[in-house]
Amino acid sequence: MPTKPTPRPPARPRLYEQLVERLVEYMREAGLTPGDRLPAERELAASLGVSRASLSQALVALEVQGIIDVRHGDGAIIRRTTSEEGVLALLRDRANRRAEIIEARQALEVKLAELAAERRTEHDLAAVDAALDLMRAELRAGGRGVEGDERFHAAITEAARSRLLSRMMNELAPMIRETRLESLSQPGRPQDSLAGHEKIASAIRLGDPDMAAEAMRRHLRLVSQVGDVPERAAN
Repeated sequence: MPTKPTPRPPARPRLYEQLVERLVEYMREAGLTPGDRLPAERELAASLGVSRASLSQALVALEVQGIIDVRHGDGAIIRRTTSEEGVLALLRDRANRRAEIIEARQALEVKLAELAAERRTEHDLAAVDAALDLMRAELRAGGRGVEGDERFHAAITEAARSRLLSRMMNELAPMIRETRLESLSQPGRPQDSLAGHEKIASAIRLGDPDMAAEAMRRHLRLVSQVGDVPERAAN
C-alpha cells in the first residue's frame, strides 16, 4: 500500500512580507487615507522594532504595487489603501513573476546591447552618456537612480534600431519597472548598477557586440538578486 505523502508546512513569510502586512495594518489602524504621509523612516522603524534597511525594502514593495509613493526628501505618501490579505496576494504573485520578467529581460536586452554596439550613432552615445550623468546626479543627491537607470536602458533600446524588440520592451515596461525599483532598493545596489551600466556603455562605444552582450548579461544577473535585508543592518 503506497505511503501517503506528508503535507509540507506552509512556507514561513519572508521578513519583508511580514513588514508589508504590518505596515498595511498600521495604515488602517491609524486611519490614514490617500494623500496622507507616513511617519519618517527612522520613527516608523523604531515603532515597528526593525532596521531602517528592512523597513525600506517593505516600503519599496508597497511602492511597486502603487499603494504609496516614495519621494526622496519628502517621505512616503499614501496613494491608495488595501487590505492585508490583498497586499500579500499581490506581493506573492509579483514574486512568482519576477523570475519570468528577468528571463524576458535577458532574452531581449542582451540582444539589444549587442545590436546597439553594431548600430549606435553619435547621437545614441550622447543619449547613453546623458542617462549615466543623470543616474550619477541622482545618487549624489541620495536617490536610487531610478530615472537614470530607466533612461539608460531606453537609450540602448533606441540605439539597437529594432522596431520589433522595441515594441516588446514597451510591453514589458511596467513589469520591468517593478524589478528596477526592487533591485535599486537593495543596499549598495545603485552604485553597483551604475558600474554595470558604465561597462555596457564602454562596450557599445567601442563597437564590440560580444563585450556589450556579456556586460548586459552580467548586469541583469545582478538585477535578479533580490532578497531580505538582514536585521543586523544598522538602524
